[in-house]
Parts: sequence; C-alpha cells; structure tokens
Amino acid sequence: MPDTNTANAQTAQTAQKKVDAPTLVVSARPVVLAAPGRGEDLQVHVSAPATGRDLPVIVFSHGFGQSMDDYAPLADFWTAQGFVVLRPTHLDSRTLGLPAEDPRTPRIWRFRIEDLKRVLDGLDVLEAAVPGLAGRLDRDRIAVAGHSWGAQTASTLLGARVLGSDGVPGEDMSDARVKAGVLLALTGLGDDLTPFAEEHFSFMKPSFDTMTGPALIVAGDHDQSLLSTRGPDWFTDPYTYSPGNKSLLTLFGAEHSLGGITGYGVAATTDESPARVALIQQLTSAFLRSALDPDGTDWQTAATALDAGPDSLGKLESK
Repeated sequence: MPDTNTANAQTAQTAQKKVDAPTLVVSARPVVLAAPGRGEDLQVHVSAPATGRDLPVIVFSHGFGQSMDDYAPLADFWTAQGFVVLRPTHLDSRTLGLPAEDPRTPRIWRFRIEDLKRVLDGLDVLEAAVPGLAGRLDRDRIAVAGHSWGAQTASTLLGARVLGSDGVPGEDMSDARVKAGVLLALTGLGDDLTPFAEEHFSFMKPSFDTMTGPALIVAGDHDQSLLSTRGPDWFTDPYTYSPGNKSLLTLFGAEHSLGGITGYGVAATTDESPARVALIQQLTSAFLRSALDPDGTDWQTAATALDAGPDSLGKLESK
C-alpha cells in the first residue's frame, strides 16, 4: 500500500494529466443576456467540449470583485471533463466599476441569485452563441458552483435561505432545475460576524436547514476570515448545519483561495499549491459526475483514493 505522500502525488498527477489532455474546447465571451431592471445586461462566458452530446452543465458564481474570466483552473478542467461551464459576471465585479453608493449595492446579493437563474432561463441563447453547441446540453443535469460570495449565491439555489432581522428564514430561492452543487469556501452562520460584517453584509446570515440539495463543501483549515470572530471552522458550518447528502473536503494548509483556484498565477493567491488545486479539480469533477448520474462511480473511486494520513492534502467526510 503506498505511503500518503505517494498517494497524494498520484492523485495530483492524475488530475493534472486530465486537465492537460488535448481535449478540444470551444468558448464564447461575452454572451449577453437581456436583464431588465438590473441596469446592466448580463455577460456570460460559455465554455464547452467541441464534441459529445447530452452534456451536463455547471453554472459558476464568482467571488467578490471577480468576473466571468476568472477561475480558469476550474472552468478549464471541468470543460475538459465534458461539462459545459457558464460563468456570469455579477454586478460587484471590478470590471463593471459599480460605485459603493450605487442604489443597487444593498441588493447585489439578490441580483447575484437572479443572475444564476437568468443563466438557466437563457440556456437556449447561450448554447446558440457557441458554434455547434445547440441541442447538446442536458437540461436534466445541471449543477451550480461558486467560491466565497459566489458559494453563498449558489447555495441559495440548493435551498439555503437568508435570515431576516427577526431571525426568521427569508424566501425560498431554490431552483428545481439545479440537481447538485460545489460550494468552495462558503461562509458560515451569521452569529459570529464582526461588527464590520454586521454593518455592511447583513445578508450574511444564512440558514442551511433547508439546503437539501446534494453538495460538496470545500473548506481550508487555514482560512481565517476578517468577517468572522471565529476561526477556519466557520467555513465548515454549511456541512454541519445542512441536511444529509453532503460531503466536506477540508484542505490542510489552505487559505481562502484554496491554493489558487481563482486563476493561473494570480498574485493575490497567498497559499499557492498546484497539487491542492489539482485535487480540487479532480474531486469536484468526480462529485458532480456522480451527483448528476446516480449510476456513476467516479465519486466513490476518487474519495477512496484520498488518503487522509498525516501528510495528506486533506480529509473527506460525508453524511
């Protein structure tokens, strides 16, 4: 039986070989969806395999300030694995330059959720924008994914709700078209927000009680948020407080960028780890394949390959 270092090296090498494989990918950006009442039409980056039919779909929500062009390490890998990846640009993106005093700012968290639903509503337009893609999407196999604020956005389509000032869960914004999710560095409960977060991010008070959709939650055990008075365990709340059919991948030594998922060579990455990113690529792809295809064995195989020994990249638990 291989030692933990060998097992993890093999896991990373396998994932890297897959992402480097000469899979032909086609993409279009920006594909623009009309968005009345938003103030800006919605721009979307569409990436898809050049061949294949009945392709599963991932709608990805970026973190604060990012855009449709970020998170290429994930989008490139997923597309090479046979997924169609749709990345909208939310209103908080630095590429749009929305001033803090803009009247839409207090509602950006809602606009974000509406953006994901608008992408789902606009699948016909999005697939028609990429030559040869029309008619090749499997609308019964749709997942959402997101990082940081994007993970919170995606979680609402899986059933998470935002608590009101009275502590009562707000409206149900889940979407039956979404069958599974990947939630990367999703913030925890709102009981432990810092005064700054309480003042500026009142929507960061989630309830995971009704987040019933299958999801893989990824957290870094060195992710110390300035928005919470707690430690990195804050990012495990979505797993702890949601109903079953969830898995939690805790990455050892990972900070908020989880090793560098936001982009290739991004200067803001403080915990750069190609091996960690490769592991995320492989496990998220395997999870979504199995979650969207009940007969699939990818997830079981990948989970078994992750050795949670003292020198491993992380540990995995499920319920």
